[in-house]
Amino acid sequence: MKTYRCTSCQQPIFFENTRCENCGSVLGFIPYERTMAAFEQRDQGPWPVIGRDDGYAYRPCRNYAVENVCNWMVAPDESEELCVCCRLTEIIPALHKPENKNHWFRLEQAKRRLIYSLQGLRLPVKSRKEDPQHGIAFQFLEDTTPENRVLTGHSNGVITLNVAEADDPSREQMRKAMHEPYRTLLGHFRHEVGHYYWDILIANTPWLAEFRRHFGDERQDYAEALQRHYQHGAPKEWDHTFISAYASMHPWEDWAETWAHYLHMTDGLHTAENWGVSLRPRKADQAPVQSVEVRERADNFDTLFFDQWLPLTRFLNSLNRSLGHPDAYPFTIPTPVVEKLRFIDRVIRER
Repeated sequence: MKTYRCTSCQQPIFFENTRCENCGSVLGFIPYERTMAAFEQRDQGPWPVIGRDDGYAYRPCRNYAVENVCNWMVAPDESEELCVCCRLTEIIPALHKPENKNHWFRLEQAKRRLIYSLQGLRLPVKSRKEDPQHGIAFQFLEDTTPENRVLTGHSNGVITLNVAEADDPSREQMRKAMHEPYRTLLGHFRHEVGHYYWDILIANTPWLAEFRRHFGDERQDYAEALQRHYQHGAPKEWDHTFISAYASMHPWEDWAETWAHYLHMTDGLHTAENWGVSLRPRKADQAPVQSVEVRERADNFDTLFFDQWLPLTRFLNSLNRSLGHPDAYPFTIPTPVVEKLRFIDRVIRER
């Protein structure tokens, strides 16, 4: 994630901010320019950008101006009330329940980070209105009864998330029950969007044969694989081949889990780059390593992964432990997973 400054006073600000704590200016994210800006707020009409000479103005997304669950802007010549991110949400939580407003806010907050990353990697992100056949949509649903539970998942471009995942105690209870080392809202979004991009980037393409060499044959029965996984668990020594126990269930889940980790890696390094983080080299005669945004260099996956990502995760885990927290990145990366990550990197770059 890029670091930003208020265009009015140059105070450092963050991606989620709606107001500058230093000068009080109203802030908004301009997705077309991938930047945060300070605006002169108006009750009606466009909001002009403060600190710019072009005088161009934007409208706040309706979910910003009315619902206060967004901070993105809409170009004044667009007919849509919602920003390009909020347009992707087809079903929101039932707002007659007071707690669901906060859950909706947290779901949209994580989704905005996801969309920002996908756009940065120049991956296609279109709504089903723009592209009925290949577009993407999000539905935020909740359990109606204990017997009728909403399963987080993906189907034909529609990503469904259980609203309970936005509740920290509920999500932590589920993480423990599933024996998972890591479970976050953003992680869910990254995993499920991996299924979507498998359909877009791999299915019925020349990449499919190589996918099967790395991940296995996706034509094996998914329902049987799912039942086997929950009855018998992951195979012994799964961690020699997979990024997580769940990845061992089926090639589709292996792809989605590895895809999510690729996004963890690229987003983490992008953030480190923008904060000017330097890492101690592995050898005494090497210069300090500066993290680099993945898409800016064509052939640097090994440098990106071995010289930058792995040292960064070791530092983050050490920092968390010094503060009494669990590891920020509780994973080990065996060689077969490195090959899978390298494959995903090639697919994205060549796209």
